[in-house]
This record gives sequence, C-alpha cells and structure tokens, in this order.
Amino acid sequence: MKQKVLLHVCCAPCSTHCIERLMQDYEVTMFYSDSNIWPRAEYERRLGEARRIAKAYSLELVEDSYDNEGWMEHIKGLEREPEKGARCRKCFEFNLGRAAEYAKSNGFEQFTTTLTIAPQKNSKMIFEIGKRLGEEKGVKFLELDFKKQDGFRHSLELSEKHGLYRQNYCGCRFSVRKQG
Repeated sequence: MKQKVLLHVCCAPCSTHCIERLMQDYEVTMFYSDSNIWPRAEYERRLGEARRIAKAYSLELVEDSYDNEGWMEHIKGLEREPEKGARCRKCFEFNLGRAAEYAKSNGFEQFTTTLTIAPQKNSKMIFEIGKRLGEEKGVKFLELDFKKQDGFRHSLELSEKHGLYRQNYCGCRFSVRKQG
C-alpha cells in the first residue's frame, strides 16, 4: 500500500509532472491553495484547470478557501519588494502553511508542493519554509525539486497534451504589475 501525500498545487500546468512523478510511489491528493492569485477570475480559471487535471489523473482535489485579504495582510509592508524577494517568501509561507495545516488535520503524514518545478522559484527557500512549517505542524515536508531531470520541460509537454491554460504571471497583483 502506497503512502499518502498531500500535494500543494499552485496551478494545473505545474502539477502535471509532479503528479506523474509522485504517483509512482505515493497515493496523491491535490490541494489547491492559492489565496495570492488575483483577480478572483484568474483564481477561478486556474482552479477550473486544476479540476480538469484531477479528473484526468483520477485524483482527489481539495479546494482550500480563497482568502486574498488574509494573504494581503500576511505580506503587508512587502508590496514593493522585487520578485523572488521577501514578499515571495511570505507568500510561500502563507500557502504552504495552509497545506501543512490541512495535512495535519486530515491524517496525512507528509506534504510537498508543485512550486519547485518553476525555474524562477528558489527551491532552497521553499524547502526551508516547508520543512519549518512541517515541523511546527507535525507533518513531514518532502523536499522534491521537481524541475530537476527536465521536470519543467516535461510539464510543458504535458500541459500541451492536456490543452491547459498557461498563465503568464505568478498570480499575485504585484506580479501582474511586472508584466506591463
């Protein structure tokens, strides 16, 4: 019997390779928790794509509540930070904290995240945050760098295969601003 793992999902395109890799060794439950996504319509669009991928892989998808106001409060004072900086650290902390809490409350012994598949995301930072939050909640954080071994390229191929919407910004209102 495979161990259960809760996979924090930032978006469907990033989840594809992660799911395929995890399903080899684990029973995967997807956890869509992205209160940073803005505007709400973008959040809903990404959630719809996550639902499609959950169905395609016959996986359970847990939909966390949308709390953009709570996320804004969590990152307060960091609105002008550059991408990859202190605001991103707090964002990861917010979403991974919710994943760790859900994992602990629902009998998962471990959790991980799709965030490490993106080449522009700092996996070491994500690992530090995930490990700390896991220790605080009493669940193990699996330190998997999904971008390794061509993971990102594979996610692009799978996204095309499934006809997924691929967003052109991280998701928060501040990354939209950077897109011009």
